[in-house]
Parts: sequence; C-alpha cells; structure tokens
Amino acid sequence: MKVGDVLRKKTARISTIRMNETVAIAAQLMRAGNVSALVVKDVVRTEGNTAVGMFTERDVVRAIAEHGAAGINMKVSQLISVQQLVWCTSNDTLEDVRHLMNEHHIRHVPVIDNHSLCGVISIRDIATAFDDEAMVFAASA
Repeated sequence: MKVGDVLRKKTARISTIRMNETVAIAAQLMRAGNVSALVVKDVVRTEGNTAVGMFTERDVVRAIAEHGAAGINMKVSQLISVQQLVWCTSNDTLEDVRHLMNEHHIRHVPVIDNHSLCGVISIRDIATAFDDEAMVFAASA
C-alpha cells in the first residue's frame, strides 16, 4: 500500500504554522485542530509555501521542560531543525515510511510531491492501514 492510498481517505486539511509563531500559538492550533503535529512553513525564503519541519506535542513539552513557563513564548523556529526535514512522497510505500519513522524516532512525516505539500502521514495512519489490510485478508481467508 502507498502513502497516497492513505491520504485519499483522510481529510484534505493540513495543519500548519509559521516559523516565527510561538509555542503557545502552536499549542492552541493543535488543540483547536485536534492534531498532535503541525507542518512548519518558512515565511522568509518562500512566503510560507515550503515545509521546513514538523512541530509536535513533544516539542511543546520539551520547550516547557527545558525553559519553564518562558518556553511558551519561544519561537517555533528555535525548537526545530530545518536542516533535517524528513519527508516522503505519495508514491512511497507505508513500509518504507514506517521504517523512516523508526529510523528517525518520529511519528509524523510531511508528504511532498513535486515540491508541494500534499499531506501528513502519521504512525497511527500507518497502523490503521495495516490493521484494515489484515482484517480484509482475514475475512477473505
């Protein structure tokens, strides 16, 4: 199964945040969107059209654990590594993306086709797809 197969079943909305926003704004966006990760967009080089990283609940916790209450006022850009964006395409297999997630210890990967952000795939999406596939296989056996 391919990443694109999973994306077609998900909502088309992609939750994003700009690099210059604060941890507090990121946390509010995650809560409002009921998501655990945001795609970080670069506002300097590309006017917000290019994914440069992921900001997750783990990053919120890390900011507060390392900086106390002041962590909520930190910029998202201070907490992500833009040089190490891990991404996939809609043509990648779920197995390949699962391996990528395990290798980099991450749970969310932006999906980029032809330099354009087209979605985010999570470890939960992959687990659900594998479970659905196993149920179909069991039902046909």
